[in-house]
Amino acid sequence: MTNDLPTSLGGAGRPEESSQVALVRGARRAAQRRRSLLEWIVAMVVAVLVAFGIKSWVAQTFVIPSGSMENTLLIGDRVLVSKLSYNFGAVERGDVIVFDNPECFQLEGGDFCQYAQLIKRVVGVSGDRVSASSGKLVVNGDVQPEAFLKPGSTTRMPGACAVYDEKEVITVAPGELLVMGDNRNMSKDGRCFGPIPATAVVGKAFLRLWPVGRIGGL
Repeated sequence: MTNDLPTSLGGAGRPEESSQVALVRGARRAAQRRRSLLEWIVAMVVAVLVAFGIKSWVAQTFVIPSGSMENTLLIGDRVLVSKLSYNFGAVERGDVIVFDNPECFQLEGGDFCQYAQLIKRVVGVSGDRVSASSGKLVVNGDVQPEAFLKPGSTTRMPGACAVYDEKEVITVAPGELLVMGDNRNMSKDGRCFGPIPATAVVGKAFLRLWPVGRIGGL
């Protein structure tokens, strides 16, 4: 009597087949890792581009460096500035805007410009005649109610830049804006450097973001 032995054992494959399966699985895992790394890199690039796009064309935060806008804005306050606001409407009197410092463009090559951009309030738009009377702002002959001014502030022409001249009138030409700080006694503004071109406007400051206790609209 002979004993018949099975020619194969259940579940056991040839060694070369097992190594091929392992190689295929390893290749798949490597491909998945490469795909995940590529997706992560693409996501990071997109995030950077979106952040850059938002900062360049949509909105940006600015830190207040001086007291020229007290008490509306204090040193260290952070404001959010919309760069799209004036794509849908004109600048209006009373708007708080960020704009390129006109004095930076008047400097010689080696001179230093402390602030490349400034933040002030618009007090005159195209065609306005702006003056001061008894410490009050006058636009087109009308005294302006300015409850936002720092207590004790008086509006004088030309302010902190030269000897006070009660008769001075600034006429705002087409395509220009006249700006002043809310801390009129201590603000170097349009009374010093004159009206600015509307093209110098970076955007409209519309929200105070920081500190938490001072969050609010402008």
